[in-house]
Amino acid sequence: MSTTDSSLLRPKLLGRATVNAVVAISVLYTLLPVLWLVLASTKTRDALFSSDLLSLSDFSFVRNLQDLFAMDGGLYGRWYVNSLLYAVVGAAVGALVSVACGYAFDKYRFRHKEKLFGLVLAAVMVPQTVLALPLYLMASEAGLVNTFWAVFIPVLFNPFGVYLGRIFARGYVPDEVLEAARVDGAGELTTYARVALRMLGPGLITVFLFQLTAIWNNFFLPMVMLSDQDLYPVSLGLYQWNSAASVSPEYYPVVIMGSLLAVLPLILAFVLLQRFWRSGLTAGAVK
Repeated sequence: MSTTDSSLLRPKLLGRATVNAVVAISVLYTLLPVLWLVLASTKTRDALFSSDLLSLSDFSFVRNLQDLFAMDGGLYGRWYVNSLLYAVVGAAVGALVSVACGYAFDKYRFRHKEKLFGLVLAAVMVPQTVLALPLYLMASEAGLVNTFWAVFIPVLFNPFGVYLGRIFARGYVPDEVLEAARVDGAGELTTYARVALRMLGPGLITVFLFQLTAIWNNFFLPMVMLSDQDLYPVSLGLYQWNSAASVSPEYYPVVIMGSLLAVLPLILAFVLLQRFWRSGLTAGAVK
């Protein structure tokens, strides 16, 4: 190999090594807390505060699991069901709404279309915590505070999902296909439901996963809206238990076990739907 080839190869190898190092650090940064959570969930309360977290002694995974679902009359199981209802049903309905709105923005012409879409883009940049107080006041006027609907209804509308829906509609649904369906006598609703929605499947799954993650981790809105513990999602319930742990240390093992179980639905959703998610993220990238 010549000196010129060696000098050209050295920066490439150095760049590759740098990229691999950054990726390795990112993976460790992501996985180490999860590893700690798994190990801590197998320990007794006393072992949590000792330095032998990696030892095989004091194994109490089953006991911690039993205590989790027995604590406070089995509240955790109710919180888990609430989170599934808020997140899974809310993400499914919200994804359908977002994709339908995005489809309308892309395929139809109406007055002030781009101005309205500009408002959608502006809403993407508004933090959700800023909207909590206005949403609370509106829910209070409607008599929905401290009910299931006070948390469920607001999560159905996601500006970022509408933006993604328009991108997916432009990348997945050719105008020629829609025109062919209309020539065959299909109405607009039939064309969308039977033709466009099937093509938008990967995009729909992608929006669903984004909204599932956001709703499952939603904390501030339920904290503002709810005072009844039976309506809490997992995130708010674990926060309450963690606050109580400073006075009652027996809550520490159940909080850790509950946190471990809380991440499982998200991992399962991404594993089962990753094929659609990957194809959805590449919408429009290849012609």
